[in-house]
Amino acid sequence: MHPLRGIGLKVASVLIFIVMSALIKATSDRVPAGEAVFFRSFFAMPVIFVWLAWRHELRTGLKAVNPMGHVWRGVVGTMAMGLGFAGLAYLPLPEVTTLGYAAPLLTVIFAAMFLGEEVRAFRISAVALGLVGVLIVLSPRLTVLSGGMGHREAFGAALVVGGAVFAGLAQVFIRKLVHTEATSAIVFYFSLTATLLSFVTLPFGWVWPTPAEAALLIGAGVLGGVAQILLTSAYRFADASLVAPFEYASMIFALLIGYLAFDEVPTLVMLGGASLVVAAGILIIWRERRLGLERARQRKAMSPQG
Repeated sequence: MHPLRGIGLKVASVLIFIVMSALIKATSDRVPAGEAVFFRSFFAMPVIFVWLAWRHELRTGLKAVNPMGHVWRGVVGTMAMGLGFAGLAYLPLPEVTTLGYAAPLLTVIFAAMFLGEEVRAFRISAVALGLVGVLIVLSPRLTVLSGGMGHREAFGAALVVGGAVFAGLAQVFIRKLVHTEATSAIVFYFSLTATLLSFVTLPFGWVWPTPAEAALLIGAGVLGGVAQILLTSAYRFADASLVAPFEYASMIFALLIGYLAFDEVPTLVMLGGASLVVAAGILIIWRERRLGLERARQRKAMSPQG
């Protein structure tokens, strides 16, 4: 275990994912979300292939034990990606990032509903706190009939929240897949499924990108593949409970890039709501770590060597 290396890889992956989102946002005025999904997914696959070849894992890393599990994860994950990309055309980058934090909170609820996981009062309270934060961020968008931000922003908020719902569901599918599938297979077959599903949106008006737009979209795909590899590698060097909180560094990066690249200035309401969402996420991660340590002690006490 190399904790500092794991943390460094996690932070790097978070930064690259935000840069990827910024590249998608830069093209979102003209390029439809479905087309952006194609570029993000298709151009990530060569990066994944090269990584697996370098690790000599091409044969083992792409083995699919549960093909239909990959399909369902791909369908739900593609919906999450497409809605999130669509929302970038309507809302500032930091706000999209904050609303996306609802996904892990919703995963707690979905895991209890569909996987039978036990959810106690502490996690329920943390999820409630996080959802209050999401509502605070959404509040300016929910007042369109009383002089709020307008229907355009409200529509964008609905898209991003819908994407968070599907992202939370995708995590439930991933929790089932990790019992039989390699991480590399989950990543690759998601990219493949998303690439194929993106063609369903062709009738909704794909455009021929300009050279500059094509460069940005291809760059987003390549960076997405690199970020996914860095994220996967981070968990090889450090416990998930240690590196997971660094996901929230994305808020800092989103604020900086949003301000420098798109002249987006966050409101106090958005920052206040984001603080609650981040606090809730960290509380859930902390609680999971404590429960994991407790279960490990119990297993050790019950073992013959204990």
